[in-house]
Amino acid sequence: MSYIISIFSDFAKIKPVTLSIILAILLAAFLLYLMRKSVKFDTKMLVYGALSIAISFVLSYIRFYHWPQGGSITPASMLPLFIFAYYYGPGPGVIVGMAYGLLQLIQDPFIVQWVQVLLDYPLAFGALGLAGFFRKNLSLGILVGGFGRFFSHFLSGVFFFASYAPKGMSPIVYSLLVNGSIIGVEVAICFAVSLIPQVRNAIEEIKKKAIA
Repeated sequence: MSYIISIFSDFAKIKPVTLSIILAILLAAFLLYLMRKSVKFDTKMLVYGALSIAISFVLSYIRFYHWPQGGSITPASMLPLFIFAYYYGPGPGVIVGMAYGLLQLIQDPFIVQWVQVLLDYPLAFGALGLAGFFRKNLSLGILVGGFGRFFSHFLSGVFFFASYAPKGMSPIVYSLLVNGSIIGVEVAICFAVSLIPQVRNAIEEIKKKAIA
């Protein structure tokens, strides 16, 4: 029996980040399987998806504020992902958001536990794709997708970052304040930028070409 156990002993050496990436990839593959009939990534969609991820990634490293446990306030780094979901719908939006989350996980991880990693990276950024349910109202999509990301981070904060809360403060209140302030400001910036007439006109003009 001990020999059989020893055969699998190296599994204990797998790092949480590695396990989380594997699970996230499997989750993305499962989502692709479920949506295989309704979501078809053509060449144009792949190009726009890659550009959205690249632009968001670059903007995410222009930080007005960086929370020590992860999370930043940036110049609308989520907006390209919201726009992609606005163009192509929730299915592609969620998948591209999860891909971006995995990129952030590889580049700038803050790891406490593997469930926390899933909540703070692929699931949180995948939730931005919820904006795709509002393909006729980008502003509403930004609010809904932003809330989806906030809720995922909020759960992570309550269950995995309670030790960071000031003495006597409820983990729920702590997570609400921290994630509400960071994600709230991020969403507000995206919302405000999307309302600039020149930006809105550019988004609508590009949409015509993206879905043509």
